[in-house]
Amino acid sequence: MSEVTEYWYFHIPNYAVALIMYLLIGRLLLSFFVDNNWDNYIWRNFCWMTNPMVRAVSFITPNVVPYRVLLIFSILWMAVLRLLLFWILRASD
Repeated sequence: MSEVTEYWYFHIPNYAVALIMYLLIGRLLLSFFVDNNWDNYIWRNFCWMTNPMVRAVSFITPNVVPYRVLLIFSILWMAVLRLLLFWILRASD
């Protein structure tokens, strides 16, 4: 078996977390150029796919934190989640 199919339990969650993290980076970069309530389908999809993570981070972040900083915290939490996934699965191997 190849290494990718042998460690599918690492690669699939890692890919999902990386995808959300990169979508959050895209949303952060787009937020500098567009309004938060812009009605473009690309912006709506970025918001739809990343809102669960942003809501989870906003639950533990004070309300005085600006919107873009909340996106940065969301990106950082996703990076931490990827590292934790790696460390946990590396320790169990």
